[in-house]
Amino acid sequence: MAQPVTAGDERAEDEMARPRTAEAGPRSWSRAFADIGQGWRQRPLWGYLGWQDIKQRYRRSVLGPLWISITMAVVATAMGILYGTLFHEPVPTFLPYVATGLLIWYFINGCILEGSEVFIANEGLIRFLPAPLTLHVYRLIWRQTLFFLHNLVVWGALMIIFPRPLGWQVLLAIPAFALLVVNGAWIAVLAGIIATRFRDIPPIIASLAQLLFFMTPIVWSYERLRGLPLAAYIELNPVLHFVEILRQPLLGAPLIGRHWIVVGAITVAGCLAALVCLRNYRSRVAYWV
Repeated sequence: MAQPVTAGDERAEDEMARPRTAEAGPRSWSRAFADIGQGWRQRPLWGYLGWQDIKQRYRRSVLGPLWISITMAVVATAMGILYGTLFHEPVPTFLPYVATGLLIWYFINGCILEGSEVFIANEGLIRFLPAPLTLHVYRLIWRQTLFFLHNLVVWGALMIIFPRPLGWQVLLAIPAFALLVVNGAWIAVLAGIIATRFRDIPPIIASLAQLLFFMTPIVWSYERLRGLPLAAYIELNPVLHFVEILRQPLLGAPLIGRHWIVVGAITVAGCLAALVCLRNYRSRVAYWV
């Protein structure tokens, strides 16, 4: 005898007959944005892990994380005096210039180098911990931000030793650093996913980062090249614009609008590229690591 068809059976048949949409698959914008949101909501976790990374690095040392600022101060002083003597630059102005450039470069370089290995370094957590993929990116950016804040003490000390007028534009250092954070995040996502699939990428990025350091006006003055044909080619270096948007307000230098325009364009393009990569390959990272 045939069984009567219930309303629940009809709903089940409707669900089975309904075509699957793109949002239900692993490659979907909804899952990509959900990963970003879930990672952000887990701030207590990646905030604690980022701070523990620094404490673990200086475990059992007497000064602890103060070594971050000490190392920065020693390197900045040595390079400032050395290159200031070679280029005949006055130390009171050139030393803060070099120190501020190194401060910004350390953050950018850390995001690039560690970002290319952010998922490889967290292989165990990715495989066995059900957590958003962006959690590891947030942890990396938070750790680099802590390094930056430690090194910012050196800049403050130099502003006391070599005082210079800092106007209202020093407040622009806050949105400038926010742009660096956003760009560091999309670089980590994009480079991290690609490097997880192709393991030759991290050494290549490390070599290019060394080249970028010498091609970026950090230990040499950008002003000396103004008016020369070489200055136009130096503008093609994207790192220059990121350094300048933060160094200019920190040193009280006149602001140059084109640096902000270039950084804004790179930020938009980079975020879009990272979102596309996260959407298409987020689910494969656990297999690639």
